[in-house]
Amino acid sequence: MKLLTFIKEGRQALGVKTEAGVIDIERALASHPAQQEVATDVMDVIRGGEPAVAALEAYAASLPEKGAFLLDENALEWGPCVTRPNKIICVGLNYRKHAEETNAPIPQYPILFNKFNNTLTGHKQNVAVPKVTDELDYEAELVIVIGKRAKNVSKEQALDYVFGYCAVNDLSARDLQTRTHQWLLGKTCDDFSPLGPYLVPAAEVGNPNELVIKAIVNGEVRQNSNTSDMIFYCDEIVSYISQHMTLEPGDIILTGTPEGVVLGLPKEQRVYLKPGDEVTIEIEKLGSLTNRFVPDEA
Repeated sequence: MKLLTFIKEGRQALGVKTEAGVIDIERALASHPAQQEVATDVMDVIRGGEPAVAALEAYAASLPEKGAFLLDENALEWGPCVTRPNKIICVGLNYRKHAEETNAPIPQYPILFNKFNNTLTGHKQNVAVPKVTDELDYEAELVIVIGKRAKNVSKEQALDYVFGYCAVNDLSARDLQTRTHQWLLGKTCDDFSPLGPYLVPAAEVGNPNELVIKAIVNGEVRQNSNTSDMIFYCDEIVSYISQHMTLEPGDIILTGTPEGVVLGLPKEQRVYLKPGDEVTIEIEKLGSLTNRFVPDEA
């Protein structure tokens, strides 16, 4: 089952992808009441864990194949598939070949930084290129979505605390990122974390460290790797972070990007993102996340 968020009447609503179309859960419940409680908000599904997912699956299977509650995926206005994370934690330089292409030493510990909710946007949403940067870069990344409160969890148990996974484009303004020793400014401009299109429960993904991951810019594959190239795997990341702060349901962790970013090229070959460009992030089992870049008119 794949969960998604779409915009309905100016607010975020929960959808479930099926072969027949996207189920508008709220509209479906209005015409086909459920026999058990069914969440209508993605954050409630995350907090509810496996029972909430099972209830959604059973309800979706009970619905007729046609109805006003079925939406055309291509006509949706998408929102971020996780809408209100308490924390957005990022891991830098977490792929060996990416560290090598940027001439950075292999980290001994996960390099952590954070982003904020202003960076969240959805699949097919336009992203304005900020006026303050001339070096906007793409980064295909796997996202861990926490499903249970996690504090001091072991590596062996860490994945038990994961609800699911999704894709993100960890957009990075390299000139702002390298202006000081702190990366935050280059990572936190508005809409710098397109997230989605789907949130896929962990049980359907299996091993998160065996997934093909790509970034495609204007039809050209720029990043083509596998999450097996991570320096710190997903279980290590969750365990490590939980030793230092309590992770809550709905928190998201961006796990780093593979080689192939603009910054990794020789200076004379670097062509950064500009208005009119289109970037697609593809991760095996998680779908394709596409955004077009436009001028900043604000």
